[in-house]
Amino acid sequence: MLTPTPGSKSREYGILRSFATISERDAFYQSAEFREWDERASHVTEGDAEYKELHGLEAWFRSPAKGAPPRWKMAIATLVGVYPTSLLLGKTIAPLASELPMPLQTMAVATCMVGLLIWIVMPLVTRALHRWLHG
Repeated sequence: MLTPTPGSKSREYGILRSFATISERDAFYQSAEFREWDERASHVTEGDAEYKELHGLEAWFRSPAKGAPPRWKMAIATLVGVYPTSLLLGKTIAPLASELPMPLQTMAVATCMVGLLIWIVMPLVTRALHRWLHG
Protein backbone atom coordinates (compact mmCIF):
# COMPACT_ATOMS: atom_id res chain seq x y z
CA MET A 1 0.00 0.00 0.00
CA LEU A 2 1.42 3.37 -1.02
CA THR A 3 0.21 6.16 1.21
CA PRO A 4 0.54 9.93 0.90
CA THR A 5 3.69 11.43 2.34
CA PRO A 6 3.12 12.66 5.92
CA GLY A 7 2.32 16.36 5.86
CA SER A 8 1.31 16.40 2.20
CA LYS A 9 -2.11 17.46 0.99
CA SER A 10 -2.36 14.45 -1.34
CA ARG A 11 -5.30 12.11 -0.94
CA GLU A 12 -3.89 9.59 -3.41
CA TYR A 13 -3.30 6.04 -2.24
CA GLY A 14 -1.93 3.20 -4.27
CA ILE A 15 -1.64 -0.54 -4.22
CA LEU A 16 1.60 -2.07 -5.42
CA ARG A 17 1.24 -5.50 -6.95
CA SER A 18 4.09 -7.70 -8.16
CA PHE A 19 3.81 -10.54 -10.62
CA ALA A 20 6.28 -13.23 -11.65
CA THR A 21 5.32 -13.00 -15.32
CA ILE A 22 3.37 -10.77 -17.67
CA SER A 23 0.87 -13.56 -18.28
CA GLU A 24 0.20 -13.84 -14.53
CA ARG A 25 -0.33 -10.07 -14.37
CA ASP A 26 -2.73 -10.16 -17.30
CA ALA A 27 -4.63 -13.10 -15.83
CA PHE A 28 -5.03 -11.23 -12.54
CA TYR A 29 -6.40 -8.07 -14.14
CA GLN A 30 -8.78 -10.11 -16.32
CA SER A 31 -10.06 -12.24 -13.43
CA ALA A 32 -13.59 -12.04 -12.10
CA GLU A 33 -12.18 -11.54 -8.60
CA PHE A 34 -10.28 -8.38 -9.65
CA ARG A 35 -13.23 -6.97 -11.62
CA GLU A 36 -15.48 -7.51 -8.58
CA TRP A 37 -12.97 -5.81 -6.26
CA ASP A 38 -12.49 -2.93 -8.70
CA GLU A 39 -16.25 -2.39 -8.88
CA ARG A 40 -16.57 -2.33 -5.06
CA ALA A 41 -13.63 0.07 -4.74
CA SER A 42 -15.13 2.48 -7.27
CA HIS A 43 -17.89 3.31 -4.76
CA VAL A 44 -15.46 4.47 -2.07
CA THR A 45 -12.87 6.32 -4.16
CA GLU A 46 -12.71 9.62 -6.02
CA GLY A 47 -12.28 9.51 -9.79
CA ASP A 48 -11.18 6.66 -11.98
CA ALA A 49 -8.44 4.26 -11.01
CA GLU A 50 -5.10 4.87 -12.67
CA TYR A 51 -2.80 1.96 -13.45
CA LYS A 52 0.95 2.42 -13.89
CA GLU A 53 3.55 -0.19 -14.63
CA LEU A 54 6.67 0.34 -12.54
CA HIS A 55 9.99 -1.38 -13.09
CA GLY A 56 12.80 -2.10 -10.66
CA LEU A 57 13.53 0.58 -8.10
CA GLU A 58 10.72 2.86 -9.28
CA ALA A 59 8.28 0.95 -7.08
CA TRP A 60 10.39 1.67 -3.97
CA PHE A 61 10.71 5.37 -4.56
CA ARG A 62 7.36 6.30 -6.08
CA SER A 63 5.61 9.24 -4.48
CA PRO A 64 1.82 9.34 -4.94
CA ALA A 65 1.96 12.98 -5.97
CA LYS A 66 5.21 13.07 -7.94
CA GLY A 67 5.89 9.61 -9.32
CA ALA A 68 9.39 8.14 -9.30
CA PRO A 69 12.51 10.30 -9.01
CA PRO A 70 15.32 10.13 -11.60
CA ARG A 71 17.14 6.80 -11.67
CA TRP A 72 20.45 8.36 -10.64
CA LYS A 73 18.83 9.63 -7.43
CA MET A 74 17.33 6.20 -6.76
CA ALA A 75 20.79 4.66 -7.25
CA ILE A 76 22.43 7.06 -4.78
CA ALA A 77 19.66 6.56 -2.20
CA THR A 78 19.99 2.80 -2.56
CA LEU A 79 23.75 3.03 -2.04
CA VAL A 80 23.12 5.15 1.07
CA GLY A 81 21.09 2.23 2.45
CA VAL A 82 23.10 -0.72 1.15
CA TYR A 83 26.63 0.42 2.03
CA PRO A 84 26.24 0.86 5.81
CA THR A 85 24.00 -2.19 6.00
CA SER A 86 26.66 -4.32 4.29
CA LEU A 87 29.32 -2.97 6.66
CA LEU A 88 27.12 -3.82 9.66
CA LEU A 89 26.38 -7.32 8.42
CA GLY A 90 30.04 -7.89 7.53
CA LYS A 91 30.94 -7.21 11.17
CA THR A 92 28.02 -9.07 12.78
CA ILE A 93 26.44 -11.86 10.74
CA ALA A 94 29.42 -12.80 8.54
CA PRO A 95 31.65 -13.79 11.50
CA LEU A 96 28.81 -15.83 13.01
CA ALA A 97 28.34 -17.68 9.72
CA SER A 98 32.07 -18.15 9.04
CA GLU A 99 31.99 -21.87 9.83
CA LEU A 100 29.32 -22.51 7.19
CA PRO A 101 30.11 -23.38 3.58
CA MET A 102 30.50 -20.23 1.43
CA PRO A 103 27.07 -20.55 -0.29
CA LEU A 104 25.35 -20.72 3.11
CA GLN A 105 27.42 -17.81 4.47
CA THR A 106 26.39 -15.73 1.51
CA MET A 107 22.76 -16.80 1.89
CA ALA A 108 22.76 -15.84 5.58
CA VAL A 109 24.18 -12.37 4.87
CA ALA A 110 21.94 -11.84 1.83
CA THR A 111 18.82 -12.87 3.78
CA CYS A 112 19.62 -10.43 6.56
CA MET A 113 20.48 -7.72 4.00
CA VAL A 114 17.18 -8.08 2.16
CA GLY A 115 15.14 -8.14 5.36
CA LEU A 116 16.86 -5.08 6.81
CA LEU A 117 16.64 -3.14 3.55
CA ILE A 118 12.98 -3.85 2.90
CA TRP A 119 11.54 -3.37 6.37
CA ILE A 120 13.91 -0.96 8.10
CA VAL A 121 16.67 0.72 6.09
CA MET A 122 15.02 1.76 2.82
CA PRO A 123 11.85 3.13 4.46
CA LEU A 124 14.12 5.28 6.66
CA VAL A 125 16.34 6.34 3.73
CA THR A 126 13.44 7.23 1.44
CA ARG A 127 11.75 9.18 4.25
CA ALA A 128 14.97 11.04 5.14
CA LEU A 129 15.79 11.85 1.51
CA HIS A 130 12.22 12.50 0.33
CA ARG A 131 12.70 16.22 -0.39
CA TRP A 132 15.92 15.58 -2.32
CA LEU A 133 14.49 12.61 -4.22
CA HIS A 134 11.35 14.45 -5.29
CA GLY A 135 12.54 18.07 -5.23
